[in-house]
Amino acid sequence: MTKMKKILGASAGLAAALLTAGCLSSGDDDPVPVNPEPQARPLALTILHINDHHSHLDATSSTLQLKVADGSRKAVTVSAGGFPRVKTAIDELAAKSPNVLKLHAGDALTGTLYFNRAGAVGEPDAVMMNTVCFDAFALGNHEFDKGDSGLKGFIDLLHAGSCKTPVLSANVSFAAESALNPSRAPGAVSPSTIVERDGQKIGIIGLTIAAKTQASSSPDKGTVFEDEAVAAQRQIDALRKQGIDKIILLSHTGYGYDKQIIAKLDGVDVLVGGDSHTLLGPDAMAATYGMGATPGGAYPTRVTDKQGKPVCLVQAWEYSRVVGELKVEFDAKGEVSKCEGTPHVLIGDDFAVGGAAAGASDKTAILADVQASGFLRVTAPNTAAAQRLQPFKLKVDEFNKTVVAQAPDELCSRRVPGGSPTQTAGWNDYGRSSAACNAQGDVTRRGGDIQQIVAQAFLEIAQKSYGGADLTLQSGGGVRVPLQGDITAGRAIEVVPFGNQLYRLEVTATEIKNLLEDGIEATYGGTGATGPYPYTGGLRWDVDATRPKGSRVANIELRDSATGNWALLDLGNATRTYKLFVLSFNANGGDGYATLAAVPASRRLDVGVLDADVFLEYIAAQPKGGNGLPQLRKIDAGLYSTKSHRDAFSAD
Repeated sequence: MTKMKKILGASAGLAAALLTAGCLSSGDDDPVPVNPEPQARPLALTILHINDHHSHLDATSSTLQLKVADGSRKAVTVSAGGFPRVKTAIDELAAKSPNVLKLHAGDALTGTLYFNRAGAVGEPDAVMMNTVCFDAFALGNHEFDKGDSGLKGFIDLLHAGSCKTPVLSANVSFAAESALNPSRAPGAVSPSTIVERDGQKIGIIGLTIAAKTQASSSPDKGTVFEDEAVAAQRQIDALRKQGIDKIILLSHTGYGYDKQIIAKLDGVDVLVGGDSHTLLGPDAMAATYGMGATPGGAYPTRVTDKQGKPVCLVQAWEYSRVVGELKVEFDAKGEVSKCEGTPHVLIGDDFAVGGAAAGASDKTAILADVQASGFLRVTAPNTAAAQRLQPFKLKVDEFNKTVVAQAPDELCSRRVPGGSPTQTAGWNDYGRSSAACNAQGDVTRRGGDIQQIVAQAFLEIAQKSYGGADLTLQSGGGVRVPLQGDITAGRAIEVVPFGNQLYRLEVTATEIKNLLEDGIEATYGGTGATGPYPYTGGLRWDVDATRPKGSRVANIELRDSATGNWALLDLGNATRTYKLFVLSFNANGGDGYATLAAVPASRRLDVGVLDADVFLEYIAAQPKGGNGLPQLRKIDAGLYSTKSHRDAFSAD
C-alpha cells in the first residue's frame, strides 16, 4: 500500500468513528453520507503506439517472402505503411478493447519533402496526427531541427483543432528567450499528463534524448536537456504523491538506452519508446519482411526496474510502417501482472509476383500466409485521412516540378575514376554523361563531378546544421544522374533517389584508412561493381588499384575546416576520433563497407535527416545568378577526394 493510500485509509477510519459517535450529522440529525475510498481493483489496458514516423506519410512498396499457391516462398511486392493506414489500424484495434491509450514516442518531423515543402513546417504531420488524436506525444530530437520557434509553430498546428494532444518532455528546460518558455507558451510542453481509464488514473511522462538533441539538432541557445533518468524519477515521485500507481514513460531515448534508464528507476510500469528505430517482434520477421527487418528484441521486451519489479518495454520501428499493440494487465496494487502484444506491420492487398498481379489462387495462399505470420496486417488506408493528405501531396508534386537552381556547365557523373570506354559495358560507367564529359581528362583522373559535389554538400550542411563533421562518405553508385541547365527539385532528388538517412559516426584514423580500402576492394576485388567507389568530403588520397588488397590507398590528407589547410592523417594516433557523416546504407555495411558496420553503437548516431533534403539545402545556399537562381558549379579541384588514380587502364 502506498503512503497516499494509507493516509486515505486513516481518514476514512476517522470519519467512520465520528459518524458512530454522532459527531457528524445533518440538520435533521441524519448521518452525512461519506464517500468511502474506491476499492482498488485490476485494470486491463491496451496501448496503441507509433514512433519515428519522420514525415513518412505516403505508402511505399515492400517486398515480402510469402507462400504462393504451389507452397513455395516467392518475392511478393505490396504497398505498405503510410499514415492513412496507421489511422485505420488504430481505429480498428481500439474498437476491440475498452481501455485504450494512443501514444506517439516522438520524431514526427524531418525525413521527407512533406516536412518543409508542403506548407508550413510540419503542417502535414500535424494534420495526420490529429486524425488519430493521440493521448500523448513525446518530443524527439528532430522536433528541434528548426529551433524552438519552429517547434512552437508545429505545436500550434497540432493544437489548432479539437484534439490538442499533450506534448511531453520532462527533461527539457527552455531558454529565457525561447518561444516555448512557459512565460510565453504556458502548457505548450509539459513534463507529464494524467489520463483516466475505467475510473483509474494513469500517469504518462515524456522524455527526450538529451545529448543527441543538444549536439545534433537545433534547440535555441540556452535550451538545455537534463539527465533522462533524473528527470523521469522526479516525475514518477510527483505522480505517486498524487496517488497514481500506474506510470508509463513515453521515451524518445532509444531501445538500448531505455533499458539503462529503467534499471535506474523506481515506479515505472511501461516504457513506450522511440529514437533507435528498433523493430521488435518474432525472429520470423527477418525472413518474411524484406526491408532489412531484423528484430532487435522481443515485443514486448520484459525488463525490471531497480527494485526488481517488472517493466514492459516496446517500440514500433519507423516511418508509419508498424502500429504496436501492447496489452498490459495491472493487479489491484497497480503493479504489472502481465503484458503481451503484437507489432502490426501494415500492408495492402495489392500483391504482385514477378511483376504481375497475383492470380486468384496465389492471392488466396498469400493471404493465408499473411494471417499465419501473426504480425502482417492487411490494412486499407483510411479514406478521410487520405483525403486530408491529398492537398499536401499535390504541393509536394508541384515542388518537384519547380526549378530550384541552374547548372551552367555539365556536372559529369562517373562512378569510378580511370577506366576505358572499351571496358565491359556496365563497369566503365561512361554512359551517364555526355561525350564531352567523358573526354575530359579531369573526370578520368578524379571521378564524377556530381558525386564529389554530393560528398561536399553533406560536409558543408553537416557543419552548418547537424553538429559538425570532419569528413563525409558517398559511394559513387549512390549518385545517379549528372546535372546541366535548369534543375528542378525532382531532378535534384533523382541525383540521390534512395531516401537514405544520414548517420554520424566517430571513427579513428585507422578506421578511415580501412573504410577507404573497403570501398576500393569492393570495386576492384573481382565483383565487377562500380557503385562502392568512395567519394569523400574533407578527405583526399591517392589510389593505386594495381596493388594488393589493403594497400591501395596512400597519402591520406584531412582538411581543417577552420583554416582550409590539409595535413596527412595521423595513422599512429589510436585514440583520436573524427566525425564522419555518412548514409545509413553505408554506415550499416552496404556496398562492402564492413569497417563502418563494425563501429559500435556508442560511436554512431542516427542524425535522421534525408540525404535529398541535405542536397537541396546545399543547392539553395549556392551563389545566385542574374536570374535569381542558385548556380550549381563544379567545386574547387583541390577538394576532390581522389588526388590521383591508377588502374589497369590508366597510368595516373
